Amino acid sequence: MSEDLERDLGLYATITISMGAMIGSGIFVLPALGLTKAGPAVIVAYVLAGLVVLPAALSKAEMATAMPESGGTYLYIDRAMGPLFGTVAGIGAWFSLVFKSSFALVGLGAYLLLLVPLSGGLVKVVALGLAVLIVVLNIVGTKQSGKAQAVIVTAVVVALAAYVLNAGFAVESARFQPFASEGPDGIVTAAAFVFVSYAGVTKIASVAEEVQNPDRNLPLGILVSMGIMLVLYALVVAAVVGLNDPEPLSTTGPNGGPSLTPMADGAGQLFAGFGVVAVSLVAVLALTSMANAGVLASSRFPLAMSRDSLAPQRLARVSRRFKTPRNAILLTGGLLAALIAFVPVVELAKLASAFQILVFAIVNVALIVFRRSGVDSYDPSFRAPAYPYLQIAGVIGGFALLTQMGTLPILGAAGIIVGGVGWYLLYGRSRTDREGALGVILARRREEEPVSSD
Repeated sequence: MSEDLERDLGLYATITISMGAMIGSGIFVLPALGLTKAGPAVIVAYVLAGLVVLPAALSKAEMATAMPESGGTYLYIDRAMGPLFGTVAGIGAWFSLVFKSSFALVGLGAYLLLLVPLSGGLVKVVALGLAVLIVVLNIVGTKQSGKAQAVIVTAVVVALAAYVLNAGFAVESARFQPFASEGPDGIVTAAAFVFVSYAGVTKIASVAEEVQNPDRNLPLGILVSMGIMLVLYALVVAAVVGLNDPEPLSTTGPNGGPSLTPMADGAGQLFAGFGVVAVSLVAVLALTSMANAGVLASSRFPLAMSRDSLAPQRLARVSRRFKTPRNAILLTGGLLAALIAFVPVVELAKLASAFQILVFAIVNVALIVFRRSGVDSYDPSFRAPAYPYLQIAGVIGGFALLTQMGTLPILGAAGIIVGGVGWYLLYGRSRTDREGALGVILARRREEEPVSSD
């Protein structure tokens, strides 16, 4: 089998794949949850979460131009800190992305119920059907998947812009008072829970090997999509807060919890029944887009790990006909379907968010290691600004948010770490003997230590 992937993703497809991994639950499901934790200041929480993500986004943009290969987070951490850390990052990032995609597809159910009277069981069947469609689309070709992503994301952004513009004439200023009703702690807690909304910004780095002119398109794609989503999230969440009474928004969801359809609730205030139908259709498109981007990016983690002998070799096989990593996509699709069918993915989404925060912090450390090592092979065409202060701020901000996630998500992230270490010790350690850039730094320090004499 050929192991060459085709570079057929242009700048627009790069931007829309990144945005597609962000436009979904962050806008259509999570605002009401954030409102219960921060009050109307949930708007600030979304901005804060984006600012904490920004250092890792800039760090990944730099490393992607130095290593424009499939693997993204796994590849950078592995090459910087060695295969043990790389294994933990690869498995964790793969799981968290698939969790997020599962959450997106199951989240379709709440919006589908606004369109047609489906039973809960049938909603899962629809989600499984969409999962199969997404897997097939990814196997047929990255170019086709990228084109579909571009069309869907463009339509969703236009619809969201129309939503915000119309909301400007209907919001009630009284609903923003008191603004920070839960205080600064509530804002930080809400930022931790909505952090996963931005996690997709760097996922385009996972398919860097399939991006045209990666030196230009990768950093531009990451930074442009990040800037657009930071503004879009703030505007859309402000519209949701201003259009809805806080009480029903906080209590009309499952088991008396937050609403899972806050965008549709607001649309009802604007356009009555027609608005609910329109926004529900847009939500279905957006959540499908998020799941597609998640499968596209997450399937490249087992591909990259297989190439490095940290996963079975068959996962590195690339289809001669479609030039896509078929086996890695099928494995990812199998996990996606299993989560949809058997697991309460809404809870697991919190675990995904916790591990994403941890991985993003480690990504900033990886960039510092590369810069400090001075290895000749590290030659990026884009340099992250304000080094190392921006990266240090990203690490501190990430761990500050992680402390707000609660015990269960932190334990879940710890469990994935233990599982990754176990996989490396049982499978990967005997198959690889390379060192990362961190090994270069440690070797240099050993050489510089004075030899003591008796």
